[in-house]
Parts: sequence; structure tokens; C-alpha cells
Amino acid sequence: MIHFVGAGPGAADLITVRGRQLIEKADVVIYAGSLVNPELLEYARTDAEILDSAVMTLEEVTEVMTAAHAEGKEVVRLHTGDASVFGAIREQMDLLDERGIPFDVCPGVTACFGAAASLQMEYTLPEVTQTLIITRLGGKTPVPDKERLRLLAEHQASMAIYLSAGMLDRLSEELLAGGYPPETPAALVYKATWREEKKVICTVETLAEAGRENGIDRLAVVLVGRAVDPQGNYERSMLYHPDFETMYRRPAGTSGE
Repeated sequence: MIHFVGAGPGAADLITVRGRQLIEKADVVIYAGSLVNPELLEYARTDAEILDSAVMTLEEVTEVMTAAHAEGKEVVRLHTGDASVFGAIREQMDLLDERGIPFDVCPGVTACFGAAASLQMEYTLPEVTQTLIITRLGGKTPVPDKERLRLLAEHQASMAIYLSAGMLDRLSEELLAGGYPPETPAALVYKATWREEKKVICTVETLAEAGRENGIDRLAVVLVGRAVDPQGNYERSMLYHPDFETMYRRPAGTSGE
């Protein structure tokens, strides 16, 4: 069996319990060496075969998985964050399907949630935004025309932008062109939840300057929107409001019958 496992955003103890258990049982671990915290490999058995996919092609990774499966071995394909977000797992799963090799997926905590936890922020605030857009700026891998950043920016929602820290000047231009006011809060979170994490609060207009001043040009998620720094300008949620009725709670001042 092949197990695609999300390693979490960085800190070794932020992998799921299931993910850790799968690593502990694996005969072979193929990990994304350029992104996955190597401390996670300490969970692996001392006799497990450990391979770094950063120096491998899709075909080479598939051949390793195919050979290991033929020998009855358990394989963990360890991806950073949650493998469903920019993890390039669909192409791997399709090749395994073609070969009749079974697999499953163990979710993980993606970087933007690790970053939000580090910043102690909430993406969805009443009367501010109820939407989170996870996207990237087009580069070597283009994005569909209807998903260009300036079009997504028109929604003024909370936005988590991956794989774009090396293009902050263009990123800022696209966000401004899409309608975000220059003073809109933004944040750069480098290696969220890692020991060397670095977080910088700035604005959409000063994103590139903040990146240069803090030496951040890779391995960072960019967060944008009023929810990054709401300064108290949001409405109270109805979820725990005393006047809001749920199937578990009656409004204040009403009979419990």
C-alpha cells in the first residue's frame, strides 16, 4: 500500500497522529526534502529506506513505489503541509491507478493554517469576510485565466498566497490592480511553525519592501486582507450570542421548555 501523508506546516509535532503512525510502520519513506522538516524522519524505523524526492523525477518516484509494492512493502509518500494543496499528488495517483497499485491519503495541516495560528488570527470575521481564497501567482506553472490574482482580488476576501514570495513586486501590483486598497493589511510568514519562523506584518503596498528588508524571498506564505489585522473592526459572531437560538441552546430570557 502507498500512503500519501501530509507532513504539516513544519513543526514535527504538527503532523497528525495517523500520519506519524504511518511513518512509524513504513518500510519506505519518500519525502519532499526541499520542504519537509527532516525531524519527521526520526519517527521512521531505523531499518526503513529513506529517499529524498527533491532529486527525483515523477517517473523515478513511481518506479520506487511500484517496486516496493511488488515486494509487499508499506510506502509513505511524505508531502509538506496538506498534500491536496499544491502537492502534485494527482499525477502520482493516476500512475498508480494505471498500475493497479492501491493507495490512500492522510491529510495534514497546510501552511496557511500554521501561519494563521502563529499570527493568532482568524480568516473569517463577521462583516469583514467569510471567505478564504488559497491561490498562487502564476510563474513557471501558469494559473487559469479566470483565476488570475487581480480577478480574485476583486472579492476583497482573505487570501493565502503560496509559492509567490520570490515575486513580491508583481504580487503587490496584481493585488492593487484587483482593487485591494494600498493600506490593506498583509503578512509574510516564512517557514510557518518551524523554529526559524519569521513573520512580518505589512500592507499590500509595502509587501515587496517588507520582503527585502527581512530577507524573505522564498518558503513563505503571503496573507492578505482586513482579517490579518482587523483592529477590532468586526461584528460579534452569532454562534455564541445570547440572543441566538441553536438546537442546544435557547435565547437568553426564554423558557428552556
